[in-house]
Amino acid sequence: MWKIDRRILAHFDFFTIILIVPLVFVSGWLIGEIHPSLANKHTVYISVGALVFVFFLLLPVRRLSWMIPLFYWLNIILLTAVEFIGHSRLGAQRWLEIPFVSFTLQPSELMKPAFILMLAYLVSRNPPPAGGYALRDFLKFMFYILLPFFLIAKEPDLGTATVLLMLGMTLLFIVGVKWQIWAVLIATFLLSLPLIYTQLHDYQKKRLSDFVGEKPSYHVQQSIIAIGSGGMIGQSKEDATQTQMRFLPIASSDFIFAYVVERLGFLGALTLIGVYILLVLHLMSIAMWSDDYYIKVVSAGISTLIFIYMSVNIAMTIGFAPVVGVPLPMFSYGGSSFVNFMVLIAILENLLTFRFRDMYDVRGKKSFV
Repeated sequence: MWKIDRRILAHFDFFTIILIVPLVFVSGWLIGEIHPSLANKHTVYISVGALVFVFFLLLPVRRLSWMIPLFYWLNIILLTAVEFIGHSRLGAQRWLEIPFVSFTLQPSELMKPAFILMLAYLVSRNPPPAGGYALRDFLKFMFYILLPFFLIAKEPDLGTATVLLMLGMTLLFIVGVKWQIWAVLIATFLLSLPLIYTQLHDYQKKRLSDFVGEKPSYHVQQSIIAIGSGGMIGQSKEDATQTQMRFLPIASSDFIFAYVVERLGFLGALTLIGVYILLVLHLMSIAMWSDDYYIKVVSAGISTLIFIYMSVNIAMTIGFAPVVGVPLPMFSYGGSSFVNFMVLIAILENLLTFRFRDMYDVRGKKSFV
């Protein structure tokens, strides 16, 4: 018989939830102003995310850790299937159509939680020695990092592939790898930049040329105008003409930060960035202080993912980075990214809350703690 032990509250990380809740509510409010028709869909995404959070919070994650490699390889199979039976949109083949229902699946999004969990699984089974991993172990980790990188980059989706690569390398740096390996990698990367550039698609080269050119692309120009018009405290909904008159493209997703500044001003943008910084630092502090490698890798993975998404998205809207389809985490409109973050945060909360073995069995009966 299942029962809930109230001692769960003593180990649950409320601070992370306190920081996420205002992000969700403010984003819903702003998305409703930009596209009222999207408000209901966004509410559905939030509801699904909440249900997914509760499900994974109460799932016996540690006992089911043997399933993590299966989850990872299932996603590899799905990414491989995209090459042969994938559905194309705007020149990119990234989706799989689910038979008998009008629904598509993007395996690259599912790969993100599978990727972090797989690295946590590998590290926990083979903890780093003093001084960090040597070449043999490093190459084993790189196999699991580069395999999804190349499959996603081939779609092509270089933005998501690069995010996964940066995430994997950051997690290895945090866990520990010998410094000689990093020196060789950095030198190899710098020498390979010309070759990497020649392998890019034409639209990817165009984004880079727009970024380094004197005149930014149309999207970035309109974004900068929206940001500049926000002033210190922002404008009313009616006066936020860049967004309301549809000059600002993709205002509810990729360029939602520009609308935040146009609507709430410099102070609103500073507050939003401050919430993200607190969230990133809090999650990273959990990773740094934990001796549990599952908690360390998952917490550091979420922190790194939020930081990459936030910094790239904001830099993109102000012209400091090429335009790529990277959302503002748990803020931009879109269900797959939000649900993925809810899955990862729920798993972290589960690992923190149920980290003591005696909490899985109380007086011989199954329990949530």
